[in-house]
Formats: sequence, structure tokens, C-alpha cells
Amino acid sequence: MFRTTLGAFALIGGLLATSPARAAGEAIAIPNHPFSFDGVFGTYDRASAQRGFQVYKEVCANCHAMRLLSYRNLRELGLTDQQVAAIASQVQVQDGPNDEGQMFERPGRPSDRFRSPFPNQQAARAANNGAYPVDLSVIAKARNGGADYLYALLTGYADPPPGVTMGEGMNYNRYFPGHQIAMGNPLNPDQVEFADGTPGTVENMARDVATFLQWAAEPELEQRRAMGVKIIIFLTILGGLAYAVKRKVWADVH
Repeated sequence: MFRTTLGAFALIGGLLATSPARAAGEAIAIPNHPFSFDGVFGTYDRASAQRGFQVYKEVCANCHAMRLLSYRNLRELGLTDQQVAAIASQVQVQDGPNDEGQMFERPGRPSDRFRSPFPNQQAARAANNGAYPVDLSVIAKARNGGADYLYALLTGYADPPPGVTMGEGMNYNRYFPGHQIAMGNPLNPDQVEFADGTPGTVENMARDVATFLQWAAEPELEQRRAMGVKIIIFLTILGGLAYAVKRKVWADVH
């Protein structure tokens, strides 16, 4: 089950104002970007996460897989059964064998995992000059800084400063450890057109896809926080009752 699978991954500690990313003895300060899910009472912005899925589908999915997600999980973002079925049917997945023992392709179903853009790791490396595009299923938990790091990375592409020599096929990024990254700048202004009229700026797309990836990595966040608040309230009431009973029992003892 999706929640159970992702729940097995270790939880990152409290949200930090800045998070260090170290490379070659260098500490890179990751700016804190305000997200709706920050803080004890934070929740996911469903509209932002849905736009983030669109960014992933139209941009990131060309190279990056999300093998731990199924299309039906998108219902948790507020998409209807019809919308999920339509999204799944847009891809072709391999199935089989059929009665003749042959594998075949069919339209995707909501129960299918997100389709990988490459059949295997070797094909992925061959298509990306030897670099392997990482799976994004839990990338927000696998990178120090989480969503803040992802937002900073996606908005951190720039021309290299004077005197900086770039390796062949590498791109300068202010927030990537070492500042040289094989992945080219994936986001450009108006690259994605949002149905709700949200401007397709790089900052908006980066925020939305970071929100989607944080939800994918930690879909139980809201339920866990709600349960924590209930437990604290319960323990507070229980402690008060225990103290009142103690006072009553020992009231006549001097």
C-alpha cells in the first residue's frame, strides 16, 4: 500500500531555516522557502500539488521515474476517478504474457505504477551522457533540506561566475554541491500552462513541483500531525485528571 511503503522511510527532523549541502569542504546555505506544509499545523496546498504533478508529468517525467507511486494515489490530491483514469490511459504499459505467451502493451490503468521513461538504468544513462536521472518518489526525504533544497536547485541555475571552469556537459547551479550539475536547467518561463491561470514562472513551477514531491515522499504528513495534536491533548487531559485524583486521595493526609 502506498502509505505503508513510504512510511517505512526515516522521517527528517524539524524544519530548519537553512540546511547545509556539503561538497569539497564547502557548506551551501539553502534558503528557507515558505511552503503551506511548514510548521506543526501546516497542510498540503492541493491546488499547488496538482499543478506540481502537471510539471512533473510534462517536464520531469521525460527523464525521472517515480516507481513507488501508482496513478490511483493521485486521488489523494483531489483528482476524481475519471481524471485519474484519463491520466493513466495516456501512457502505454507492458503487460502479459497473453494466451500466445507474448508480452504486449496496453493503455495504463489507475492501479499501474507511474511509467518509467526508460526500460532500465543502462538505457537511462545512455540517453543522459552517462548520468543517471534519480527516481523522484522520495527525493524530498532523500535530500538534506527537502522541499527547500528542491526549490533552490530548480531556481539556482545561472551563468558561472568569472574564473569558474565548468566540466564538459556540466551546468552551473548556485545550490548544487560543487555548483556543477549534469542536469540542464529543466524549467523555463511559460513552459507549462496551468488551467487555473497561475502564471507559469520558473518560481511558481519550482514551488508547485517541490510541493508535489514533498507530498509523494510523505503523504501521511497531515494525518501524522493531526494524530500528534490529539495525543498531546489526550495526555494533557490525562495528566490533569491524574493530578486531581492525587489531590483528592491525599487530601486528608497531613
